[in-house]
Amino acid sequence: MSDGHVVKPLTPETFDAWRALAAKHNGVWGGCWCSYFHGDTDQTVKREHDGPTFKERLVSEGVAHAALVFDGDDAIAWCEYGSPVELPNIYHRKEYDAGESRPAPWRITCFFVDRDHRRAGVAREALDGALDLIAAAGGGEVVSFPNEPVPGKRTSSSFLHNGTRSMFEQAGFTFERQLGKRKTVMRKIVPASGGAVAGRP
Repeated sequence: MSDGHVVKPLTPETFDAWRALAAKHNGVWGGCWCSYFHGDTDQTVKREHDGPTFKERLVSEGVAHAALVFDGDDAIAWCEYGSPVELPNIYHRKEYDAGESRPAPWRITCFFVDRDHRRAGVAREALDGALDLIAAAGGGEVVSFPNEPVPGKRTSSSFLHNGTRSMFEQAGFTFERQLGKRKTVMRKIVPASGGAVAGRP
């Protein structure tokens, strides 16, 4: 990792650092607390909890996954990933499902980078960290839905919650198709790894 950054998985032990990053930015994405893509579980109903409590419960249940980029003791970015069961609420879901012939066991749905660390490659560090964690969990095919920015137009980070097509291409993903006006479907096979991920407990 660059600049001494370390990647750790989102766990009950790292949740407070994750929550501090989200709280610094008013819950991110209009107060989403990175819960939009999650659905209810057998133990937890989203509407019955505020954002941070809902997320914390999912982490404790083991059904919320993310790679956290740490700068010292502070989390400065995350990349959310998980199974389609954990993260069912993707944008353009009907369109995606209609064209889906190869359901992948993993999907990447969300990035967030601390405002003080943006445009410095930290999102890519989070993506690489998520792929390493997926590899350590057995690997497999990963699908994601990055944006395709308009050429020559600077796009607000609020519209890039799932990163850009170019970043995913640089990470070895293959473009498959458009999704809606601005999103894409991209895939990569991640081999299983036997080694530990840097910073993993």
